Amino acid sequence: MLDIIKRAAVEAVVASNPVAIQFGTVVSLSPLEVRLDQRLTLPEAFLIVPESLTRYEIDLSHVHKLSGSPDTEKALTDKIVIRKGLAVGDAVILLRVQGGQKYLVLDKAVSG
Repeated sequence: MLDIIKRAAVEAVVASNPVAIQFGTVVSLSPLEVRLDQRLTLPEAFLIVPESLTRYEIDLSHVHKLSGSPDTEKALTDKIVIRKGLAVGDAVILLRVQGGQKYLVLDKAVSG
């Protein structure tokens, strides 16, 4: 009897699609799409992307007023990229949320 209960519990967990780790490749950024395999591409609506994988840049452009003169001088006209974010072709590690309706993008996968 105990074996039957254990088997039923295991089957119930398997049937509920528990969390699973999968790998994918970014195929589009706008809108974001990740391909899991040749048959399945996940659209942005199915993906949860953490802030650490989004592009973040700071605009440092500003001007200096020269002392004793009404003139100004441009300084640091560029933006600095703090995080590059995802790019097309990036391999990503995905965590399938229970039920399979959403995927959390855990991180980029790199070979080393």
